[in-house]
Amino acid sequence: MNTTQKPLLPVYDHRQGAGPTLVFLHYWGGSARTWDLVVDRLAGRDLLTVDFRGWNRSSNLTGPYTLHRLAEDTLAVIADSGVTDYVLVGHSMGGKVAQLVAATRPAGLRGIVLVGSGPAKPATAVTAEYREALSHAYDSEESVARARDDVLTATELPASIKEQIVADSRAGADAARTEWPLRGIAEDVTEHTRMISVPSLVVTGGNDRVEPAGVLVNNLVPYLSGAEFVVIPHTGHLIPLEAPADLVDAITAFAPAA
Repeated sequence: MNTTQKPLLPVYDHRQGAGPTLVFLHYWGGSARTWDLVVDRLAGRDLLTVDFRGWNRSSNLTGPYTLHRLAEDTLAVIADSGVTDYVLVGHSMGGKVAQLVAATRPAGLRGIVLVGSGPAKPATAVTAEYREALSHAYDSEESVARARDDVLTATELPASIKEQIVADSRAGADAARTEWPLRGIAEDVTEHTRMISVPSLVVTGGNDRVEPAGVLVNNLVPYLSGAEFVVIPHTGHLIPLEAPADLVDAITAFAPAA
């Protein structure tokens, strides 16, 4: 696997193999390694994982950290990697970024997988008060652990994964940690999502408290053209960490290797 950082580009890892390439975009508080349990089950596939601007190995990159900037970065990373035939796989915040990328109808994009994605239309629960409280979820290791155990997950995770979630959530630039809860989560991108012309798959956790199935059915699926919809039972919001095998099954059924 090649790890690359060019000036002004986020750090990314490219593992070469059979296409189409799966391009993985992480959640708010995650990193490229959020996908480790998924990519480990995709032997032989061409894979690209990214640390978004302001997070983990890309925490030194300056802002702004808006969804549109992250989408521009994603297109730049794909171009830099030489990938020309790919499927976007975006989780939560990364799913909303993926919608913006796909809306530009880039050459080579074959499909889009939205995993517990931020919906195109913000849910009614995303009030100003909710966003202000959410902006403090990662203020300390203790607050991250509370969010992880009380909100983000519905299953018991190994200690090493629980520690990784805390470490990744704290490894972001301060402005990157607050951009999503204060602004990105409330941004209405329906006009962009309607422009997506490739096949799409929406994956949700049966016990997701962050982006419940009902929210995705009402606030995301209607803006996609004929999206497939898969519910992974019993899992919470952190599907790549809670149910990686089930997620791989869904992704490979949607986007098999050529």
